[in-house]
Amino acid sequence: MAAAPLLTMSGITKSFPGVRALDGVDLDVEAGEVHCLLGQNGAGKSTLIKVLAGAHQPDEGRISWEGREVRLGSPVAAMRLGIATIYQELDLVEHLSVTENVFLGHEVATRGFLRVRTARERAAALLRRLGHPEIDPRTLVGALSAAGQQIVSMARALSHEVRLIVMDEPSAALDPDEVGNLFRIVTDLTAQGVAVVYISHRLEEIRRIGDRVSVLKDGRVAARGLPARTTATREVVSLMTGREIAYVFPPRPARPYGTPARTGDEAATDRHSGDTGSGTTGSGTTGPGESGSGDAHSWDPWSKDPRSKDPYSKTAASQDSAPQDSAPQDRVSEDHRSQDHRSQDRPSAAHAPQDHEPHPPAPRSGPTVPTPLTPALLSLQSLTRKGEFAPLDLDVHPGEIVGLAGLVGSGRSEILETVAGARRPSGGRVLVDGKPLRPGSVPAAVRAGIGLAPEERKAQALLMLEPVSSNVSLSSLGRFSTGGWLDGRRERAAALAGTRDLSLSPADPDRPVRTLSGGNQQKVVLARWLLRECRVLLLDEPTRGVDVGARSELYALIRRLADEGLAVLLVSSEVPEVLGLADRVLVLREGVVVHRAPAAELDEHRVLDLVMEGAPSC
Repeated sequence: MAAAPLLTMSGITKSFPGVRALDGVDLDVEAGEVHCLLGQNGAGKSTLIKVLAGAHQPDEGRISWEGREVRLGSPVAAMRLGIATIYQELDLVEHLSVTENVFLGHEVATRGFLRVRTARERAAALLRRLGHPEIDPRTLVGALSAAGQQIVSMARALSHEVRLIVMDEPSAALDPDEVGNLFRIVTDLTAQGVAVVYISHRLEEIRRIGDRVSVLKDGRVAARGLPARTTATREVVSLMTGREIAYVFPPRPARPYGTPARTGDEAATDRHSGDTGSGTTGSGTTGPGESGSGDAHSWDPWSKDPRSKDPYSKTAASQDSAPQDSAPQDRVSEDHRSQDHRSQDRPSAAHAPQDHEPHPPAPRSGPTVPTPLTPALLSLQSLTRKGEFAPLDLDVHPGEIVGLAGLVGSGRSEILETVAGARRPSGGRVLVDGKPLRPGSVPAAVRAGIGLAPEERKAQALLMLEPVSSNVSLSSLGRFSTGGWLDGRRERAAALAGTRDLSLSPADPDRPVRTLSGGNQQKVVLARWLLRECRVLLLDEPTRGVDVGARSELYALIRRLADEGLAVLLVSSEVPEVLGLADRVLVLREGVVVHRAPAAELDEHRVLDLVMEGAPSC
């Protein structure tokens, strides 16, 4: 009689208000195997691993461990059983040392006294096991790179008697050498009988490291136990498709993008009257199950493109990049659309991990945006940061959305942060309305009308415990203070007007930001810069952690702001999002612009080829 699997999850169901995240999911994992879990964003992967980690309790279903039914009532219960989870957003304490993080919650102690030296020695041994003896156990975790922090998170998992490790996008922030070391660690663990549940969108990784594959779609199991090394990419992609919801992008303006759709006074009037200026009802987008308007162009992010080839092949990934200055790798961001025959951008930068899966090109309607008629609002002239992105020339005009696409380490986020003054450039300059800004100065950038919505909005943009009103007014406190005293009533009234304009739900300025959804949190950040009357909007992963329906609202909002005359520079790791939302796209590889084109002239496969092959074509 065959031995029972190490882990069996049967009929797992989990619902949240308004959504059924898991609907009868089955999963079995054998000891010593790498079981890969695939699925689009929103497929239910995160919810499933949180159930497995004891962070969520299933509404229905059973969990068995070596054939015995168990209840994982808490993360501690899961850890005692031998289940460790390494989340994509690492749960480390930055102001504690490596050793203190590794043994957090199960400190090495005798009779209530910490054994600091013993803990340090054990931590060093775990780091050697993971192939990183150079990490000093006494170092503060906050001083480590993203890759170093991930190693610490893995060491913490191995500090327990672990028998199953869940790895959620473990390679997202790693360079190729570090990915190789990650695979070595996984191979060593499975050789010792440890099971690994490996979540990734990178199909090449699945083939290299995986044994079996299960696919989730819309909270249900689309396939179980497929052979990882022999299942064709086309089949895997097909299993993840078929979703009825489509992202609907607002129509591109037929006017030249140097000309706002409305004057400032008209735009303000429209905002207060609830007119989005998109020519559609409500948000100007189509929700799930509805058809788009005549102008709007929609993209089904789960549909299958028959022309698709495997963008994760080692051949493509190993191509030499552009023969220009190089910089760290970065994840995929994509957007393009209008034409700018005057600006000659070279590299750009950003920080953030992501994956890229074959998607169809975004269908488009309406004419391509013509050549700009007015001067650029934002100009980058030979802007560069050593080791991050090569000299970059770029003009962004009023009413234009420019997208930056590239892999992890390509320098996209670094470009936005340099423009915003959060990083000091090593060369070049930033101009707003033709006037140069003081380099490396956030106050100077804000005074010039630049607003940044960063990738990590919870850590870098929002005061999570404070109400909406305090977050919205943060960059404009001088408007609501007299003699050093803050007028809370005026502050609250301005926040209420701004959030209503952006359809914040609920429109309560006293509500703590931490209680809002991801999409509404992003609206709070945007409301802050609109209250400040910014003219240049920098968006880094604006839909990160935002559900499908809320994305459509954000797309319409971003297009509306551009129509009102803002210049928008956008970074996104989802290529179809960049192609569907931007007017013009710059494709980056290792800090160098390898291609620029109107978004309408690109499709996802072309962008992926460019970021992997890196041949300059501009």
